[in-house]
Amino acid sequence: QVELAESGGGLVEPGGSLRLTCVASGNAVRDHPMAWYRQATGKEHELVASISSGGKAALYGESVKGRATISRDNDKNMILLVLDNLQIEDTAVYYCNCAWLNLWGHGIQVTVSS
Repeated sequence: QVELAESGGGLVEPGGSLRLTCVASGNAVRDHPMAWYRQATGKEHELVASISSGGKAALYGESVKGRATISRDNDKNMILLVLDNLQIEDTAVYYCNCAWLNLWGHGIQVTVSS
């Protein structure tokens, strides 16, 4: 059973940056698109970014467009998300996802606060 594990969250000041990492326990995800979602308290899941299996194409949610960069290293079964110029509205639990395999990570809290 493949599992996704997120890391890199925490408390960040407004205007700061963070890097989230998702590592898959097996090789199965490297052939599929991957995505980062987030869910703020009281709100629905929101797509942050997605990336094609080869890493050549990426899609970003409107709320993070221009501030987010998604990438992947298939040799390491790793998907990265860099989010710059963080805003208080970016506070949420961030999840790694592989829709093709119906896989979700446990989520990691990101809190933007001064």
